[in-house]
Amino acid sequence: MKRKRYVCTLKRDILSYHKPNFTPHVDCGDNVVVINAEKVIVTGNKFEDKMYYRHTGYIGNLKSTNFAKLQAKKPESIIEKAVKGMMPKNRLGSAMIKKLHVYKGSEHNHHAQKPIAKEI
Repeated sequence: MKRKRYVCTLKRDILSYHKPNFTPHVDCGDNVVVINAEKVIVTGNKFEDKMYYRHTGYIGNLKSTNFAKLQAKKPESIIEKAVKGMMPKNRLGSAMIKKLHVYKGSEHNHHAQKPIAKEI
């Protein structure tokens, strides 16, 4: 699954654009569970060239890592950061991003909620 196309469909489900009662200022989206996060692919040279940055809070401590290292170490954060970048930048967006649950393997602990499988 390609990262950008997949993340856009996740955003659509979290924001509930597809529902008839969609309102931009109301959080009426669905909870989304993503499994097999390590199988995300990117096109072109992005596997080695795409960089992710984070700041430690200290002066001059901007840490960077590329897509390949992040996918090997923590593949869930690739999808989480991509979806978070597409969410609204306010309190509503912060509440919506909590509805996203990303897991590395095929096992998750949301079986009691009876999730519906969606192939992309």
